[in-house]
Amino acid sequence: MTLAQKGRWTTLVGLVLLAAVYVRALAFTPIERTQGPAQKIYYIHVPAAIWTETAMILVGVASIFFLFLKDARLDSFAEASAEVGTAFATIVLTTGPIWGKPIWGTWWTWDARLTSTLFLFFLYIGYLLLRGAVADPGARARYAAVLGICGMVLVPFIHFSVYLFRTLHPMPIILKPSAPALPGSMLATWSVSFAVFTVLYVGFVMQRYALARARQEVPHA
Repeated sequence: MTLAQKGRWTTLVGLVLLAAVYVRALAFTPIERTQGPAQKIYYIHVPAAIWTETAMILVGVASIFFLFLKDARLDSFAEASAEVGTAFATIVLTTGPIWGKPIWGTWWTWDARLTSTLFLFFLYIGYLLLRGAVADPGARARYAAVLGICGMVLVPFIHFSVYLFRTLHPMPIILKPSAPALPGSMLATWSVSFAVFTVLYVGFVMQRYALARARQEVPHA
């Protein structure tokens, strides 16, 4: 079985498990007292947000090593992680306003967390456009690596923006110094959802990495 085929099977398993997570979230997880049913979006929004940021961190780490080692496999992994991160960022920027409208009374506000996440999305798009615009493989990889490192540097700012600025966005509930502030059943549902998003990330990256490697093996790709 090829890497791409393994990735497709992994992704399929992840999608089936994601459907199961939402059955649990909708039918077997309590409704949050103040936010009501809208809070159920939490179980897809937050795992997607964490993996949006983690994917860019991995892009940056792979880019740093690429600049030193000049290993094309690192560049391929960075490209694959950026593509998957872009998809997850799209989920975040779609589910966030859907969740925010009934809670905040508006679809969007130029809140520090929201604005910096949108900027990260634009960095992802810029990274992919750069890769498509530069024909020379060596130059493309170097330029993309620099932009990927810049994206990685942005991630800590996004996470700590809710501490640095007065924002509508709530403080972290899971990724905070103390213990997660969720009831046990909600935390269990979230934990399963995060594990499922991890499976999806791995499955998607395996497929995109296999495609990137195939392109590199084709002359003038």
